[in-house]
Amino acid sequence: MSVKPGPPITPKGMAALKARYDHLLGKERPEIVEIVSWAAGNGDRSENGDYIYGRKRMREIDRELAHLARRMKALRVVDPANQPDRSRVFFGAQVELADEDDARQSVQLVGDDEQDAGIGRVGWNSPIAKALRGASLGDVRTVRLPSGVKEWEVMAINYG
Repeated sequence: MSVKPGPPITPKGMAALKARYDHLLGKERPEIVEIVSWAAGNGDRSENGDYIYGRKRMREIDRELAHLARRMKALRVVDPANQPDRSRVFFGAQVELADEDDARQSVQLVGDDEQDAGIGRVGWNSPIAKALRGASLGDVRTVRLPSGVKEWEVMAINYG
């Protein structure tokens, strides 16, 4: 029986998840515990806003901590710098694209947990990333987007 590898994430993306986890566990949660403890000592909890808000926030933090722990355990760190075949688009590639009007766009294929389209980081399972997988320089790829069908030509591929 083989173990199926988890979804990929860059080392930088995993470090960001770990930093968020550490911040919640080491800073935010202890602060909320202190507030809840103080508020509980003030008597009637049914109308105590600090207590009610604190308990609600603590549940939110605990849910996020559990989610982050599950994600970090499931994810597989893939360093784009170790990609042996740099002539094709794989996970972590920085790809320069040109559309039919020669408008240029640069995207990096990253893990779904670290995507941010505003800065050109597209998730591994997004339509554009799926279309670009395995592409070489000069390849034209068609992507079906909510706004319609778009074609891009791969102008450059970089790792690192």
